[in-house]
Amino acid sequence: MGFADRDYLRDAQRSAPRPSGMSAWSVTTWIIVVCCAVFVLDGFLPRARIMIQNDLEANPALRELREENFAFGPLERRGPYEVHRLVFLKQTGQPVGQQIFAEAPLLKSWLQFSTGSALIYFSPSTGLTGGEVWRFLGFQFLHADLSHLMFNMIGLYFFGPIVERYLGGKRYLAFYLLCGACGAFLYLLLNAGGIAASMMFGPDFRIPGLLFNNPFTPLVGASAGVFGVIMAGAFLVPNLQVLLFFVLPMRLATLAYALVAVAIVTILMQGRNAGGEAAHLGGAIAGFYLVRHHHLLHDLLDKLGRFDPSSDQFFLRRHGGRRPTDLAEVDRVLDKIQRSGLASLSERERKVLRNASRGR
Repeated sequence: MGFADRDYLRDAQRSAPRPSGMSAWSVTTWIIVVCCAVFVLDGFLPRARIMIQNDLEANPALRELREENFAFGPLERRGPYEVHRLVFLKQTGQPVGQQIFAEAPLLKSWLQFSTGSALIYFSPSTGLTGGEVWRFLGFQFLHADLSHLMFNMIGLYFFGPIVERYLGGKRYLAFYLLCGACGAFLYLLLNAGGIAASMMFGPDFRIPGLLFNNPFTPLVGASAGVFGVIMAGAFLVPNLQVLLFFVLPMRLATLAYALVAVAIVTILMQGRNAGGEAAHLGGAIAGFYLVRHHHLLHDLLDKLGRFDPSSDQFFLRRHGGRRPTDLAEVDRVLDKIQRSGLASLSERERKVLRNASRGR
């Protein structure tokens, strides 16, 4: 049994004030704060243009031509956040398509996920493009509007602490981000499959379950990670009573599997927000698997720990495998807390306790 599992330490941690310098915020709180801060900050930043439709890429006859073969018409605003321009062949002046740009806040333009930005491909008109892998993480901190932000943060607020207490802070953060990234990955697979099917069999060809939307359609939101958290919570406390829409009582497990069922049906029926539901399903699958095989998170953190100065792996490698905090000394300090309280510790004893709690 580790020292952190002993009953008297847990009692002392619950009743005693937190030592100075240690953050009182949980990882769940930090995620909520960062998501809200990004949403507010992006409202004050200038807008950038993102291409969401390019007919030159969609037309096989034009795909081999270079940009100098085309002439571009003036930009025309169509709605508050959308700009169009016609594209012509220089030699004939014949219109061959159009390009459509969406105007998005600066952070959203840098971080939102799309199939076109994630896949690496070559275009004669633009060269080698895509491969923007940071978007697998960045899109999780963006939201389309205030209601989107509120629903995700409410879900994270209620269910995140359940999973965080079970996994611990670092493993919970890795769990949350991996669930979100898996949501983006499933969206990418289904959308790339739909695009490939359209190119091979024609634009009207459809296969249930694939996504046939524009490859530059943006994906934003913490929903994939939140779905992973809900699935993990359903595994840990399946009988927990929750109120759907704050009115309808049901078991957490029932809610989780009902949300997954809705996501599957929406994807198969090509319903509204099928792309978002694909991300939800990917996050839920990752959450279902990782909470049952959480040793994989530990293995991942061990590998990343070689580069993390706060980690046990980094510290042991730096000190030749020796752990400076002696367990007998930790036991002595904990016994002292049990007898005299946390206030009786010296600064050196507090440091021993802090190092031991970090695995040093």
